[in-house]
Amino acid sequence: MHKDYKPFHVVVFIAVCLALLGTVVYLMPSGKFEIFGYELRFLTQERLHKVQTRREVDISKIIADVDTTALETGYATTNGLHADSAFVRDTIAEQKMNFTIAQSDLLEFYESGEKQLISFFEKLNNASDKKIRILHYGDSQIEGDRMTSFIRQRIQSQFGGTGPGFIPAVNVYPTFTFESEYSSNFMRYTNFGGQALTSNRYGILNSVGRFTPELNDSVIIDSLKVETGWIQIAPGERAYSLAKQYNTIYLHYSDATERCLLNIYQNDVLVQTDSLINDGKYHVYTFQTENNPQKVRFEFKSKVSPNILGFSLDGENGVQVDNIGMRGSSGTFFDRIDQKMAKQIYEEQNVELFIMQFGGNAVPYIKDSTSAQRIVRFFKGQLNTIKKLKPDAAIIVIGPSDMSVLIEGEYTTYPLLPYYIGLMKKATQEVGGAYFDMYESMGGKDAMVAWVEGGLASADHIHFTNKGASIVAQKFYDALMSAYAKLYKE
Repeated sequence: MHKDYKPFHVVVFIAVCLALLGTVVYLMPSGKFEIFGYELRFLTQERLHKVQTRREVDISKIIADVDTTALETGYATTNGLHADSAFVRDTIAEQKMNFTIAQSDLLEFYESGEKQLISFFEKLNNASDKKIRILHYGDSQIEGDRMTSFIRQRIQSQFGGTGPGFIPAVNVYPTFTFESEYSSNFMRYTNFGGQALTSNRYGILNSVGRFTPELNDSVIIDSLKVETGWIQIAPGERAYSLAKQYNTIYLHYSDATERCLLNIYQNDVLVQTDSLINDGKYHVYTFQTENNPQKVRFEFKSKVSPNILGFSLDGENGVQVDNIGMRGSSGTFFDRIDQKMAKQIYEEQNVELFIMQFGGNAVPYIKDSTSAQRIVRFFKGQLNTIKKLKPDAAIIVIGPSDMSVLIEGEYTTYPLLPYYIGLMKKATQEVGGAYFDMYESMGGKDAMVAWVEGGLASADHIHFTNKGASIVAQKFYDALMSAYAKLYKE
């Protein structure tokens, strides 16, 4: 029998449903309970009483003055060096007058950090006379040379220098800056996850390549056969212009204990034959050509592989900016590397600035203020280790960006992220470093949602897109050059 429903019946039905749901919310304010091992979720009382929990951020003004164009122009000469450092400084000062840099976009530091920056800026300004290195360590936000490639092109255009700097022996991250291949027997060892070396002798990149396993005491050398491994590198076709320009490749290696023959092929033609020094120490082998070497293959033959610490593709002078991306790392590795060898390499490579871009990987695991404090204490210990390894070098920490987590169907900033960033900033300044607040620079709380909606960050609400990474990199460069124009007096 068909029954006609009137508007009154619909209203009553909706009212009864709302009353039932309201009763459930009242009886279970947390919005969840378990039954037979299953968790059931409902609207929480807190969410019910709030019209809106997420802060709306307008990023149009935040990125309005960020110029990521004109990367292929600058003030460097054809060999990557600038003849007039005063011109560079005055040009930067003039550029800074064209727009106002927000307070949230400036480097933050104490007096000790200011002294370290001034010392670094002096060396930066004289890089045409003596090559200096900037090591950009970071997590997955910079892997594949993201952010670093942009910063490198800006700095080398301004202060001189060519080439991408250090690259790993066994590269596993896609990058447009260089091309790399290696034989199937080359194994990757790292101290931030995956297979690790027993010796901890990693070098600058915290990863090495080997074409034979590490030896143990029970192995008889005479019983081993000679193995062959190779690594091939070339400039990336889509790399920034200055990263493509280099005529020297430095092979960094250590722990060569047996005779190791080296054949070098340029564009598939054998051009050099030699052998590595097999005294077990850290060494650098230099391969130099008149022009850009294009495709170069290093072929190794030995019963026992040395540790191939990586290659550096450098110009003769100027600034080298090295990308050292370590997916999953929180920057807590400096106390796990061979301290003596690390100190030697940092000194010999003339490292004058450590950029430490970490913090994001720890955020999802911060459950309370105590855990945040513990993580930051550990990170501060790493910064102090850097100071011991290279006391005269400056340190800049790029803190975590805004990061969003899905709470009751809505993306919002991780609750303890601002507190955690405050602790990181304080720890950095206390050790004499400078802090760049990427979280505030991109808009602060709940800004990541707007960056995702604007195509500047990915759907995971953690990582930037290439376009977003360029904007953040430019903001950091503006902050660095603002400090340079303010602090450096020739």
